[in-house]
Amino acid sequence: MGELGELYAHTSSCERGVLYDPADQDRRFAFRQRLAGCVRRPGFELLVAEALGPSGATAITACAYGFPLRADGPWWRGDAYLPEGLFRLAAAERFFAIADILVEHRVRTQDQSREWNLARRLQKRLLGDHTGALGLTLVDRADADTYRALLSWGWRSLPAAAAGPARFTSRCLLVLV
Repeated sequence: MGELGELYAHTSSCERGVLYDPADQDRRFAFRQRLAGCVRRPGFELLVAEALGPSGATAITACAYGFPLRADGPWWRGDAYLPEGLFRLAAAERFFAIADILVEHRVRTQDQSREWNLARRLQKRLLGDHTGALGLTLVDRADADTYRALLSWGWRSLPAAAAGPARFTSRCLLVLV
């Protein structure tokens, strides 16, 4: 959990253009709390990518995690409006929520549309065991960098007419087929 907290602090700082601050304990703690909540969900999956450092030690360089969704699950309450068609798919347990993809800034900005892009490979692998499932994620509307990166990795925003009225305005729902 400590390494994942460090990864989160490093990768989320990069996306906002803020210098990484190793003393930023609050953000790491909040991330670990969210991750601990996800770990308890049935079917939780976590993928990590590691790299060999100059000292010869391996370090986690990226991760993605998520869980299967049900229509009555708490992930939906207060988070998003599900259009009628998507709600029926959720009832059939045909969704997999990708809660987070943590990658370095360069992965977000370089070669985003390439199949070998690490973020694309992680999300594809998470969905690989869930044949026919749609990937869903929520993204903060104010986080334009993450939104653009997700779109370049194959995510699609629902058209306003299909999405229906939002119950909140801070996040939007993206779908990955």
